[in-house]
Amino acid sequence: MTTTQDLSKTHQPISKLFNQPQTPEEWEQYRLSDEQIAFFQENGYLPNVKLLEEWQVDQLRDELEDLTDPNHPGHSLFYEFHSNESTDPNATLFHSLGHWRIKPGFHDILWNPAFVMAASQLLGNESVRFWHDQLFCKPARHGGVVAWHQDYSYWIRTVPMQHLTCWVGLDNASTENGCLHYVPGSHRWGLLDKPELAGDMEGLMDYLTEEQKAEFKPVPVEMKRGYGSFHHPLTVHGSYANHSEQSRRAFVLNVFANGTQSDSNDELLAGVPPVKKGEKMEGQFFPLLLQR
Repeated sequence: MTTTQDLSKTHQPISKLFNQPQTPEEWEQYRLSDEQIAFFQENGYLPNVKLLEEWQVDQLRDELEDLTDPNHPGHSLFYEFHSNESTDPNATLFHSLGHWRIKPGFHDILWNPAFVMAASQLLGNESVRFWHDQLFCKPARHGGVVAWHQDYSYWIRTVPMQHLTCWVGLDNASTENGCLHYVPGSHRWGLLDKPELAGDMEGLMDYLTEEQKAEFKPVPVEMKRGYGSFHHPLTVHGSYANHSEQSRRAFVLNVFANGTQSDSNDELLAGVPPVKKGEKMEGQFFPLLLQR
């Protein structure tokens, strides 16, 4: 089988998908407002941040078509690849990690100036380092759920908790096709046990107190394609099944503040050499995206 170049070895943009700002003034256009930052701090999430133009979405959707093929020559570079991770035999949820290593567009979105500027601000104006990416694709009519969960419950192998997630739609996302839902204020609940990600939608309820159940009031986040939503690592979120006639494809970028350390001597991502416990997360697989 033909092999594909591992793009994780290149820690800068390799295509013309994004223009890189050259001056502090050019960076200013991407800065979040004080109101947006305050909303994030209060609610644990920030929706509807424009990150991509229509033509950029189209290019990424073209790349996605190749990536979902299990016979793609770069398949061995994925950390995880699930053609269907849903536990419901009548539903489908495509989920993968590691596509930034395979396709130039999905590689270069790590250095999207609109993304890295917002990420730095929401991390307290810290330098931003990459953790890992994800793809979540729900086909029309039988797209599966992503159960209620907190991201950091799957990431406790990295410390301290100074992480951030960005979800970006490659289709218009609505309540009909399984858009993201957040539970406002749940980032103040502390760390909960983790449920099966593509299992029972309500599995997390077994781990909530009566007070938390009373505060469990999810808000749907409907967004046009090319727009992103950022959330705190403890914010409870999930998405319902897609029974509509429209697909719901999205990618996720997970980052942390520079200085985050490994808290395990085991493999952190499949196929990636272990980072010894207590050592800084850096190197080929965890590039610095923005220096502050």
